[in-house]
Amino acid sequence: MSTITAKDADDSKHHCAACGVSDYGGGNLKACTACNLVKYCNRTCQVAHRPAHKKACKKHLAELFDEKLFKQPSPNEDCPICYLRLPIDEDQFIYQSCCGKMLCDGCVCANTAAAADTERFKCVFCRTEASSSDEESIERLKKRVEANDAWAMATLGGFYQLGMKGLRQDHAKALELYHKSAKLGNHHAHFNLSVCYETGSIIEKDTRKATFHRQLAAMAGNVHARYNLGCDEGMAGNIDRAYKHWMISANDGYDLSMKSVQEGYKESGFVTKDDYAKTTRAYGNSIDEMKSDDRDRAAAVFRT
Repeated sequence: MSTITAKDADDSKHHCAACGVSDYGGGNLKACTACNLVKYCNRTCQVAHRPAHKKACKKHLAELFDEKLFKQPSPNEDCPICYLRLPIDEDQFIYQSCCGKMLCDGCVCANTAAAADTERFKCVFCRTEASSSDEESIERLKKRVEANDAWAMATLGGFYQLGMKGLRQDHAKALELYHKSAKLGNHHAHFNLSVCYETGSIIEKDTRKATFHRQLAAMAGNVHARYNLGCDEGMAGNIDRAYKHWMISANDGYDLSMKSVQEGYKESGFVTKDDYAKTTRAYGNSIDEMKSDDRDRAAAVFRT
C-alpha cells in the first residue's frame, strides 16, 4: 500500500487539484478561498473539482471553526482604578458614558463612601460630574456612539429596547445599535442579539442566527453565552462538546459552569480527574483575581 510522503504533500500545493498543471514553471495557481487546502489554475477547474472536494472542504472549515470556538478567550480587562480584573457579571461593573470606561462597583461605592460631598458623585476615573437628568445621560451616550464606542452602542440599544431613560421604545433602533456594536466585537451585543433571535421578542425567531451570535459572544468572552452553548450541545447529545464549553467558562470563574463540571466528574464521569483538577484551579484563580474587600462591600450594599 502506498503512503503519502511529506514531499508528495508539498508537491500537491504546486499542482492544480483538477487538471494537475504545475506552477513550478511560473504558473499562477489560486487556493480554494474557503479551506486553502488545494489550488486551481482557473475557475473552470475549481468548478469541475468541486464535487470531489466539497466534503473535505466542509470538514476542514468545521475543524478550523472549532479551533476558534473552543479556544480559551482572554479574561476581562482590569478596572482602571483598582487594577483588578473586572467581574464577569455585568451587574457588578458600571459603564461610564462620560469617558467610556468600565469601573467595578467596588471602586464606585468606595469613592461614594469616602469622597467629600462635592466629589462624591463625580466619575471616579475622569472626575466628570454625574448626569443630572436622563436627557443628559442619553446625550452623553450618543456622543460616545458617534465616537464608535461599542459599549455605548450596546447600552443605548438596551435603553431603546426597554424604553428606558425617557426614550420611546424602538426595537428597530435597538437592533441597529446591537448589530453595530456586535460588528465591533462587543460580546454583550452579540449575546443580546442571540437572545432576541432565540425568543423572537423584538424580531422574528431565527435559531441559526441565535446560535451564530451566541458563538461569537462566547468567543469574545461572554460566559453566559458559553454556558448556554454547553446546554445546547448537551440537549443535542453532544456531551463532549458540552463539557468543553462548561470548562472554558468555569475557567473564567462562572459558577453555573463550575457546578456542571463538578457534576460531570463526580456523578456522570464525563469529566476526567485531570480536567476537573485543572478547571477547579483555574476557576479558583479567576475568583481570586476578581475579588476585593471593596467589591464585597459593594455587593452587600446592593443586596440591601
